[in-house]
Amino acid sequence: MKITDVKTQLVFAGWRNWLFVQVYTDAGLVGLGEATMRARELAIATAIQEMGRFLGGRDPRRIEAIYQLLYEDFHWRGGPVLTSALSGLEIALWDILGQSLGVPIHQLLGGPCHDRLRCYANGWFVDARTSDEFARRATEAVARGFTALKWNPFHGVHGWISSGQLRAVVEEVRAVREAVGDGVDLLIECHGLLDPRSAVLVARELEPYRLFWLEEPVAPENVKAMADVRQRSPIPIATGERLFTKFGFVELLEQQAADVIQPDVTHAGGILETRKIAAMAEAHFVSVAPHNSNSPVATAATLHLDACLGNFLIQELPTDEVPWRDEILLEPVEVVGDGALPLPMRPGLGVRLNGKVAAEHPYQPADVPPVVTPEMERRVSKGKEA
Repeated sequence: MKITDVKTQLVFAGWRNWLFVQVYTDAGLVGLGEATMRARELAIATAIQEMGRFLGGRDPRRIEAIYQLLYEDFHWRGGPVLTSALSGLEIALWDILGQSLGVPIHQLLGGPCHDRLRCYANGWFVDARTSDEFARRATEAVARGFTALKWNPFHGVHGWISSGQLRAVVEEVRAVREAVGDGVDLLIECHGLLDPRSAVLVARELEPYRLFWLEEPVAPENVKAMADVRQRSPIPIATGERLFTKFGFVELLEQQAADVIQPDVTHAGGILETRKIAAMAEAHFVSVAPHNSNSPVATAATLHLDACLGNFLIQELPTDEVPWRDEILLEPVEVVGDGALPLPMRPGLGVRLNGKVAAEHPYQPADVPPVVTPEMERRVSKGKEA
């Protein structure tokens, strides 16, 4: 079997464009992958086409060899654009291998450790502005079956948090906790917005609300700062969505800077590279909760990996992004109850792109407001804030 072509497709999804990768073979098999990154999609699509020139005539089943070829050959390697491009291609190669053997990808990774994968909702807070609105939206998400919710309560905060901003954060978290009760886990996203002093102050003020974690409390560039926050925080620290390949996680793990790491399969290097990162974390007694803010294609790819990780903790699941989100696949990935996702059981990635729906939402520059309803405009606005 040989690779004959590599194509990309951009699909506008409200506040960014999903970037899909398809690898074609002379056996008629087509592998599907994803490399979505907001505001970088055109650069990544170009990088995929550049890498694709190296793949013609190669056996797509030699995944590690192709990964090493592309990683080593691009001398200026690493970073979000090149690593995301490589990730999307790598996922598509796994899809081809699984299809060719008639088994799901997780079977090729040693078989599943888990039959159901707990997930947390992100995006459930669409249109919420006040603490009461966040509480109401949280209650609605729990009614849909979710047992864990993540959001960012740091509206307008950047670096130093003022006393007024801190009160607003605490009030919003308190309102959501009281609305959903103690049986629902709350995960707080910080997006690296805080300085170390503010991060520790926030953690101490939010301790009474029994949070699952604080995510990326400080920017990821300074691992020592993250480690300092982790040592002083009464709440577990999660981070890693903006780190790439196993090399990006070495210092984080050695410095014991996180309780949970969050590599993203579509950015960190693909399925096998993320598994290597998870193995490094396991040796440091650190759990893995893969980041996943992209389309259902990325969700499917991540679930195959989750299933095979002994140190898997919980999986992110975007919700309420665009009304047709689940329609982008011919076989949607759905929450099955108790806040869990089932294992994909079809060969390969186990999902197929719905070409008709994808064609109905062609690329649009994310910084140019599309012609949409007021409801969608609110969703776009909230997505950018989140």
